[in-house]
Amino acid sequence: MRWTVAPEEAGKALAGFLRGKLGERPWSELKRWIAGGKVFVDAAAVTDDGARLRAGQQVEVRMAAPRHKAGPSVRLVFEDAQLVIIDKPAGVSSVPYQDESGTAMDLVREAWRRMGRPATSTPLHVVHRIDKDTSGLLCFAKTKRAEIGVAAQLRAHTVERLYVCVAHGEVRAARIESMLVEDRGDGLRGSARHAGQGKRAITHVEPIEALRGATLCHVRLETGKTHQIRIHLAERGHPLVGERVYVRDAERDGVKLIESPRLLLHAATLGFVHPTSGEALSFEAPLPEDFVSVVAGLRPRSRRP
Repeated sequence: MRWTVAPEEAGKALAGFLRGKLGERPWSELKRWIAGGKVFVDAAAVTDDGARLRAGQQVEVRMAAPRHKAGPSVRLVFEDAQLVIIDKPAGVSSVPYQDESGTAMDLVREAWRRMGRPATSTPLHVVHRIDKDTSGLLCFAKTKRAEIGVAAQLRAHTVERLYVCVAHGEVRAARIESMLVEDRGDGLRGSARHAGQGKRAITHVEPIEALRGATLCHVRLETGKTHQIRIHLAERGHPLVGERVYVRDAERDGVKLIESPRLLLHAATLGFVHPTSGEALSFEAPLPEDFVSVVAGLRPRSRRP
């Protein structure tokens, strides 16, 4: 079954378009076809039943197509002609490493495909990164002008970046500053031990809630170096819950590490000035369920719901 979208059908949702062609089929069945990857728009499977169609597009139903298997997905928090901001899940790299697939860039393009939009013709420029094991807000630029504009704000330290984390022990409010190097002398990234080495890194930590053996914190980045939050808190004796790399000092000091299926670090707030319109933008991403679940388990019983 194959149709061409007529000019008067432009703007219709995919499910509504199919309903118009196959009125004898129930809505539920048509939506199952779409969700299962049986419906193609311009030869690409589209799994969003609300995807809007354009005149001239080819819509085809292929019942023999393999069922779509849902993998990690991203929520598009904001998008315009210049920028796209996503809520990245933990376990997904921001950008490809060597020939890595399934990165945040890939998931953005997959989201566009599900929406019935061209997925490869729009460039995605890296503006900043968050760790693979960190969830939360991540920005890509769709034009070179936007990339340069946001990058300038990052260099000027005017971008608002607020994280939520859970760190071992009783964490106190602090401004942490050090010079970070790729190898502090034992194979790990960390603070330089000799003058004249490394790149300046500043982290502001504020405790929010005392937990059993840990503290829920807000962390504001003044600079943004690789693994900065993880390193600074670990070197203060407070490695993040779920940390797998920067725990050597804690293990040596006999700290009892709390088990967690993921690193409890989430990029919760991102704010900056739009690079072309000049509008002040601010976005928030709620804590993921797996993060909230671990925090709930660490609350004293008297404070649990």
